[in-house]
Amino acid sequence: MAHITYYLATNSPFTYLSGTRMEAVAAKHSATIEYKPLNAYPLFDRTGGIAAPARHPARRAMRVQELRRISRTLGLEMDLDPPYRGFDSERSSYAVINAQKVGGGDLGQLVHQFTGAVWRDGRDIMEDSVIAECLTAAGFDPAIANLDLPEVSETYARNLEEAVEDDCFGVPFYIVDGKEKFWGQDRIASLDQFLAGGFSGAS
Repeated sequence: MAHITYYLATNSPFTYLSGTRMEAVAAKHSATIEYKPLNAYPLFDRTGGIAAPARHPARRAMRVQELRRISRTLGLEMDLDPPYRGFDSERSSYAVINAQKVGGGDLGQLVHQFTGAVWRDGRDIMEDSVIAECLTAAGFDPAIANLDLPEVSETYARNLEEAVEDDCFGVPFYIVDGKEKFWGQDRIASLDQFLAGGFSGAS
């Protein structure tokens, strides 16, 4: 059985655009998933990337066009200039970490609820009410958000360190069995093909 390590950010537009397609692929191939939410900004800093606000205007303009085209292709409603896109995603990430530990709901749907709250609904995922609504919509007890598990902040910090160690440099990022790596929501079809036994000659 294959295992997918999934690095993500709950305020990432491309994590939003991944929807729950990766989860559907994992279920198709009976693969397990470990969710590792992190702060993408220090990840960019440490792996040679540049956060969107600091990029050249031409790159920022192209990014907006890409987001518009991809969202329309996928049929996902998207606000290209949401009010809370650059805000801290720490508390929503903590909720994902707690939900993964406690169980009882759909983690893929929870991530999609958080990213959709930002990029579809223009909401602040640092607010208690928004976090609770996202947890409930994904089938989790909203009280999970208030669990003060001592290791949650350590897990969040460790996710960033492990991402750097795993040569992850952006989100969403999928790693199969610690070896085969797929960067971006547009690589989910390749992930599917790999899990089906494709790319057998790849090294």
